[in-house]
Amino acid sequence: MTRTTAACLFTVHFLSCIIVCRQDSGNNRPRDQSTVSESSRRFRTEFLEDWPQAPGAPYFDPSTPDNVTGLVGHPVTLLCKVKNLQNRTVSWVRHRDIHLLTVGRYTYTSDQRFEAQHKPRSEEWALRIRSPQKRDSGQYECQISTTPPIGHAVYLNIVEPETEIMGGPDLFIYAGSTINLTCIVRHTPEPPSTINWTHRGKTINFDSTRGGISLVTEKGIHSSSRLLVQAARTSDAGAYQCVPDNAQSATARVHVLTGETPAAMQGKAHCVRDLGLSSLLCVATVILYLAVFVI
Repeated sequence: MTRTTAACLFTVHFLSCIIVCRQDSGNNRPRDQSTVSESSRRFRTEFLEDWPQAPGAPYFDPSTPDNVTGLVGHPVTLLCKVKNLQNRTVSWVRHRDIHLLTVGRYTYTSDQRFEAQHKPRSEEWALRIRSPQKRDSGQYECQISTTPPIGHAVYLNIVEPETEIMGGPDLFIYAGSTINLTCIVRHTPEPPSTINWTHRGKTINFDSTRGGISLVTEKGIHSSSRLLVQAARTSDAGAYQCVPDNAQSATARVHVLTGETPAAMQGKAHCVRDLGLSSLLCVATVILYLAVFVI
């Protein structure tokens, strides 16, 4: 099979994908990952299944990853490892818009964030994305210009650091009980060096005369910081903010309930604090309150 024939078949495959996407656009239907994958799979099985594979044909190394997760703003690389490539070429295609990004060592897109990477005599053909954004998430395909062309799909997921206070944004606590706030920090390039807490806009002083305030911090892929305030009082109510040094902060508002607090709020507080033991009683309390005082 000549290079011209192989190039023609690759072009037919590429054009067929474009036709499928244009048909979907004409029907005003959103294209998702499964739709594009199905069209590509249908092309291979219905149009190219009769083409024989020559002995010693190129194939993808089983270690080639199927899923890659990257961080917003941090370079990410999609790797494709090909065995027995011979005189064929390797290309990268973005499925979202069937956009040809690279061919061999050359980049075929005006988006300068994308770059083809390959070392001479190496089996690895990589697509590098500088400063990726969440919109870059989706399916990409590494293709070999065989007859018929073959491809390996890689799904890219771009995430950004996030911070969450569990149980927020509002927590209801009985006076005299313990305020327990747990802050989770996810998807950071490295664990945060510090995770600070503020109360009503002021940094919490763990050595204050108030006493009974402690902090437990664990760092890892998902870092956590647990703030404990013993013997809650009304002055402990208000906004608490968890502030990691390498991610956005998160805020939760604590309500300290006294004996004069309306029954409905007490019921809600009771549910929040002891959900595993008395959730059914909470529901019954709220329903009874509504039946007596509202209806």
